[in-house]
Parts: sequence; structure tokens; C-alpha cells
Amino acid sequence: MAEKPESETRAFKDLYDIVIRLRAPDGCPWDREQTPLSLRSDLIEETYECVEAIEEQDSEHIKEELGDVFLVTTMLAYMHEQEGHFSVADVLETVSQKLVRRHPHVFGNETVKDSAEVLRNWARIKVDQEGRKPKESILDEVHRGLPPLERAYKLQKKAAKVGFDWLLVKGIYEKLEEELNESREATDALAEQTTEEGKKIAQAHLEEELGDVLFVVVNLCRFLRVDPSIALARANSKFSRRFTFIEQRMKERNRKMNREHIELMEDLWHEAKRYETDNAPSKR
Repeated sequence: MAEKPESETRAFKDLYDIVIRLRAPDGCPWDREQTPLSLRSDLIEETYECVEAIEEQDSEHIKEELGDVFLVTTMLAYMHEQEGHFSVADVLETVSQKLVRRHPHVFGNETVKDSAEVLRNWARIKVDQEGRKPKESILDEVHRGLPPLERAYKLQKKAAKVGFDWLLVKGIYEKLEEELNESREATDALAEQTTEEGKKIAQAHLEEELGDVLFVVVNLCRFLRVDPSIALARANSKFSRRFTFIEQRMKERNRKMNREHIELMEDLWHEAKRYETDNAPSKR
């Protein structure tokens, strides 16, 4: 066990040296062309792939995806080091200092009775010791840069903490039906428009109504203790599996993937569902 920190230090140094080599003048053209802005989507994508691996509880996959997250974050930090803004070491030292500062019950003499008190102390330390500006609204604690789905989830959680929440799940389902009806009306209204200006206004209204539908669905997930991002990621994976099944079967039958064969593709979709059911782990 005593040798483990040394091996971890060496492993991170190896990654750091590889990133430096990739960004060197004679390094990889693709890596040299990247900027912090161009890597934003990679950071999000790698994070969600890591979440998917965790959901699958596949240790080897988790190891690989965590490595990808480490790579992107190290690359981002080194890009700023190259510009002279801060170093990779600065990033690591900053987060280490913050963790020690915000855990006085671990690294100091304070005591806490539960995790709720830990979170209260965390918020207090941010203002009292770090000089963060107190938030005018509890919703200001939710970063605006989050993906919309994640931000909706966190906004609702913050509101629920002060009692602004549904009492029964039945009310959420009723609200969802109401919003679906309003989106149908907005769809009909768009179809009735004959001018470009009218279509533009109706399209914006439809966008608003569909946004309300999505927001209510997120509320439903949260109320039922389901993380909407993870639920949607699983739905995406399921759709990909079944669509790939259709592609393979269509290829075997020498049929093209087009609207002309929609009925056959629908039949194959149901066949894919049956295949997954019959080959589920519980059935083996």
C-alpha cells in the first residue's frame, strides 16, 4: 500500500508528458489544432460515456471511460498552461486546497451531525472564507452553463428543497397531459399559418410548449427519484441497439433503409424488442 501513491504520481506524470508530446510542434496535428472551446463537446461526451459505464457496472469500461475524462481535463489544463494562465499543478493544488478548506470536520476540529450540515457548512465557507457573493436566489446556485436537461433537474431540486414541489405524482401526470394538449394545439396553430411571419411566431410558441412538456417530464423523473439524464442515456442506448438490429436484418434481406419499407422496419423493431426480452439476463 505504501507504494501506491508513488505509482499514481508516476501514472499521472506519464499522462501529462504524453499530452505535452501531443501538443508539441512535431506532435499530433489534430491535438495541436484543438482549443478549450473545441474540446467542450468532448468533455461533455466523455462524461456521459463514463456515466453510462457506471450505470452498466462494468469495471473495465468504467476504467477506460475515466481515463478518457482524465485525458480531456488534463488536455484542457495544459492548454491554459501553454497560454501562461495557470499550470496543471495549479489546478490540482487549487482543488486540493478547496477540499481541505470545505471539510473542516475532516481536516480540522469542527464536528457535524449529518450530511445536511456538511452541505450547509460548504455553502457558508464559500461565502465567509472564499469571498463568494451570496446568491440572491437559491436557483442562482445552479450553473447556467449546464446542459438544459441537467439544469432543469437541478433547478427543480433546489425549488423542492424549500417546499415548492408537487404533493402527489398524480398531479404531475395531470400537468403532463395538460402540456401535451397545449403542444397539440400549438402544432395545429402552426399548420394553419399562411405567412412567413405567422409561421415564425407559431414555431416559437410550439417550441415553448414542447419545452414545457420536457420540463414536466424532468419533474416526473425527479419526483420518482429517477435521474433524467441517466434515463435518457439508457433510452438512447436502447434505441441504438434496436435500430442497429433493424439495419442488420434489412441488410440480410437486401432491403434498403427508406420510407418505402417502413412497415417491414416496424416489424423488425418489434422483433428486436422480443429478442431483447428473450435474451435478458434474467432469462439466461
